[in-house]
Amino acid sequence: QLQASGGGLVQAGGSLRISCEVSGRAYTTYSVGWFRQGPGKARESVATISWSGRNPNYADSVKGRFTISRDIAKNMVYLQMNDLKPEDTAIYYCGRRGSSHSSYGDWGPGTQVTVSS
Repeated sequence: QLQASGGGLVQAGGSLRISCEVSGRAYTTYSVGWFRQGPGKARESVATISWSGRNPNYADSVKGRFTISRDIAKNMVYLQMNDLKPEDTAIYYCGRRGSSHSSYGDWGPGTQVTVSS
C-alpha cells in the first residue's frame, strides 16, 4: 500500500502539500497519481505523472492550482495544492500502476483534506 500523509484543514485560498511514500516495488512503478473522493462522490483522478517525471496530467478542475512531483531518491510523490477551494475537500489517495495498460492500485487509507469557506 502507498501511504499518503499531510492532509489537514485549510481555509479557502490557502495551500497544502501532501506526500506519498512509494514503498515496496518502486522499481516496477510505471506511473503514480493522486486521486480523491469527496463526500457522496466517486473516486476521481486529480494528477498523474510517470515515474521518470514525464507527462504530468491534471484534471481540468485543478489545472494551474495543483502540481504533482516525485523524488525518486526518496521514493516519494507530492501534490502541491494552491488556491484551495471548498470543492477540493476530499480524501486524497495515491496509487501506482506497473504499466501503461494496467490500472492504478496499491491504495492506502488516504489523507483527508478539508477546505473551509
